[in-house]
Parts: sequence; C-alpha cells; structure tokens
Amino acid sequence: MKRKRRTGLIISVILAIVVVVGIAGIVHQRFGKTSTTTVRLGLVGTDSEPVWDNVRKRLKKQGINIEYVIFNDYVQPDVALKDGKIDMHSCLTRYYFESYNKQQNAHLTAIGNTVISPLGLYSQKYKKLQDLPNGATIAIPNEPTTLGRGLNVLQSAGLIKVKKDSGIKPSLKDITSNPRNLQFKEVDPATAARALNSVDAAIINGNYAVAANLNPKKDSIYLEPINKAAKPYVNIIAVQEKNKDNEVYKKVVAAYQTEQTKQAIEKTYKGAQEAAWPIYGRN
Repeated sequence: MKRKRRTGLIISVILAIVVVVGIAGIVHQRFGKTSTTTVRLGLVGTDSEPVWDNVRKRLKKQGINIEYVIFNDYVQPDVALKDGKIDMHSCLTRYYFESYNKQQNAHLTAIGNTVISPLGLYSQKYKKLQDLPNGATIAIPNEPTTLGRGLNVLQSAGLIKVKKDSGIKPSLKDITSNPRNLQFKEVDPATAARALNSVDAAIINGNYAVAANLNPKKDSIYLEPINKAAKPYVNIIAVQEKNKDNEVYKKVVAAYQTEQTKQAIEKTYKGAQEAAWPIYGRN
C-alpha cells in the first residue's frame, strides 16, 4: 500500500510540474518577449538617415525594426517598391511619385507626408534680390521638373512671368515676360552651387545647398514660398496600394509625424528641409 501511495504521489508531482511548465509557456508567449517586425525602407543616399535614426529608435520600442535599403537614384525606389523588394520608401516628391505611378500603372500609394525642400536663389555677388542687374545670368537646373519649378520660383520672386497654362512644369520657352532680360544657363542640379563662381545667381536644391555649406534661410537671396503651389514637391512615404491600411506601416508614419521628428529635421537640415505635415496635413 505504501508503495502504491508513493507511486501515486510521484505521478501527482510529475503532473503538477507538467501543468506549471505548460502555464509558464503560455504566459511567456502572451506576455514575454515581443516579436519584432522588420520593415524594409527605401532611401536615396544617406542624408535622411539622421532623421530616420531618430524615428527608428522609437519604433524599436514598439517591436518594429526599420532596415534601410539605399539607392543611388530616384528611379529605383519606385521600381523596387512595385516589385516588392522593399516595403516602403521615403525619398520622392509627390509629383515625381504620382507621375511614375500613373505611367507604370504601379498600384502604389502615398500614406504620409514627410518633408519639403524649398528651392533657393543664391548669389555670391549680390546680397539682395533687387540688386540683380539687367542682363544677369542665372544658373538653373536642367532636369525638366526642377527647371520648371525654378522658373515658378523666379516668377514668385517677381523676376519673370510664365504662361498661365504651363502648370508646375514650364520650360524656358514658356517665359512671357522678362523685364530684366535675365539670361539662363542650364546646369546639372548637382553642380548648381559650383556654378555660383561664374554666374550672377543660381537656383539650387536644398540638399545641394547644404552640401555646399549654404544655409537656405540665411544665405539665399530668395527662398521658395512654402504654400499651396509647392505641395507637389512634398516628399512622401509610399507603399503598395494593397498595404495602405497595414497597421505596422501606419505606426511608422505616426512615429515619423511627431514633434520629436520635427525637431530632428530642424537640427539636421537647418532650413534645407522642413516638416511638411504641419503645413500640408498628414497625407
């Protein structure tokens, strides 16, 4: 009898251990270490990494790991997103993105605004816009979209007028009024800052201005107004259309569009880029 009781006691203890271990496993699964979701984020170059590092650190606490995929041009991010090689990208203007999406029927969509980088007119010879002389030569980016944008900037500055129906992409042929007889020298956008040595003024993209140690807010003689007309040049976060309601991707956008990120943008770019969502809305 004693042996039977002892055997029964041992079996009871073993069963109790099994139950405890099982419960512990369930508790660990539900309340233990949080699983991590990796999001492959496309960027062009590395200049936006300081801001995304700030966002990535906060997302990590939510179990979201941002993995950078770096591209060397502005064509490949859309292609990679369309092909599913990345989960989202954050490097293109709304205008460029929507043009590609429509032309390629790519089924991509924007889910959040990030930054806008205003074009500036810079000069080493003149400190004020009104000082530009008649016949002044202005270097302007030769890339069609940026050239058109630059002409619209010069129009907003009161230097020229372009055809009303030329939209956001006028060409030099669309100039209808040029009272100062300004001359234009088309240059590669990346070399516009270097062209300052040989021209009276130059239209320079924000990122290239900063690379040339120019502060857009302090050094430009005219800076593109951040208004409704500039909305097509807002940079966006994009995903495949089928993923527009993905909860993880929504959390990425929410983490980006915060005061912490806005401060990081101001610290990093010093006016070359500005937070777009406070001005144009979150999407």
